[in-house]
Amino acid sequence: MSSMDIEKIDPELRRVYRLTPPIPVHRAWTLPVIRKLIDLSGRSKAPDDVTITDHEIGDAAVRVYRPSSPTTDAAILWMHGGGYVIGTARMDDRRCVRYASTFGVVVVSVDYRLAPEHPFPAPLDDCLAGWDWMHESADDLGIDPAKIVVGGESAGGGLAATLVQRIRDRPGPQPAAQLLVYPMLDDRTAADTSLDALGHRMWNNRANRAGWSAYLGHAPGADDVAPYGAGSRRADLAGLPPTWIGVGDVDLFFAEDEAYAERLEAAGVDCDFVAVPGAPHGFTAVGAKTTIAKDFEASANAFLSRHLAG
Repeated sequence: MSSMDIEKIDPELRRVYRLTPPIPVHRAWTLPVIRKLIDLSGRSKAPDDVTITDHEIGDAAVRVYRPSSPTTDAAILWMHGGGYVIGTARMDDRRCVRYASTFGVVVVSVDYRLAPEHPFPAPLDDCLAGWDWMHESADDLGIDPAKIVVGGESAGGGLAATLVQRIRDRPGPQPAAQLLVYPMLDDRTAADTSLDALGHRMWNNRANRAGWSAYLGHAPGADDVAPYGAGSRRADLAGLPPTWIGVGDVDLFFAEDEAYAERLEAAGVDCDFVAVPGAPHGFTAVGAKTTIAKDFEASANAFLSRHLAG
């Protein structure tokens, strides 16, 4: 398999991506190793102005970030990435602490179960349990259930998108908005084996196919994917909340994310689509100090600021 031409990547990011191998989740024996490494590397000390606590919710858990001086009763429900097969809530401590501190909001991150041990719908059920827990705990958390923004990164963005769809189809308060950071939305991308040869950085299509296969419990691209199995499969997107989608144009997910944004707009949903030239998957993590990543996060923050303010 060839690797993507480094010249297509933004100059600020080239050095780090030269040293960043694709995540080999398509080799099943590596999953325990990768999970252990993520668990060890994800430990970080909370700053003085944010308190972090963990709570069991049924078969899963939530990690709660509370600012010492809340400035609003809005909140964020967050889902971490990892291709549906790796990752923990703790992995996103820095992002969730930053949101809690910057916006003065409570952030709840779902530590959902992972495939292939727990395929769909288990991870999505856990995210819905997190949403319900926030509503049941609203008084204790000091939040307004009508002011919750749902968000996620990569596979977490895919879970956020399908969670919002699932909430849309039942009565009760709806999310105030959704923030999707290079979301993993469409299993049909993984089924397109012609993409394998492009060698996308960080997350390539071989890993993508392994992730979707583990999550769905069958090969991706089938005609009969279950409702809420993949965000892009939903036909009717009308009535979904205001949306922000951001992705690099050399990310494997670029085409599916752009298509979803266009469909949201066509359905009458207010959607901000941010396409970042030369940015591969995961660039906000591996290139966090670059101007390109900071500008991307500033756009997401502006969207959050508007919708957390109600």
